[in-house]
Amino acid sequence: MADTTAVVHIGENSPEEVAYKLLHDIGYAEGKRFTHGTNNPATVDRQWLLSTYAECLRTVRDPFGRRQ
Repeated sequence: MADTTAVVHIGENSPEEVAYKLLHDIGYAEGKRFTHGTNNPATVDRQWLLSTYAECLRTVRDPFGRRQ
C-alpha cells in the first residue's frame, strides 16, 4: 500500500514559519506546554492552538491590521 501522507515544506522565513515560531513564543510567555499525553492544565488544547496560530499568521501577513 502506497503512503499517501503529504509532506509540507515551509520555506525559511516564510509567513507560515514566522507565525509558527511566534506561536511557540506566545505559548512560552503564557506558560503553555506543547506536550502530548499530559493532563496538565497548561497543556495547549486544539482550540487554543488553532486560534492562536491563525492570529499569528494574520499578524505576520498584516502586522498593522491594514486590509487591502
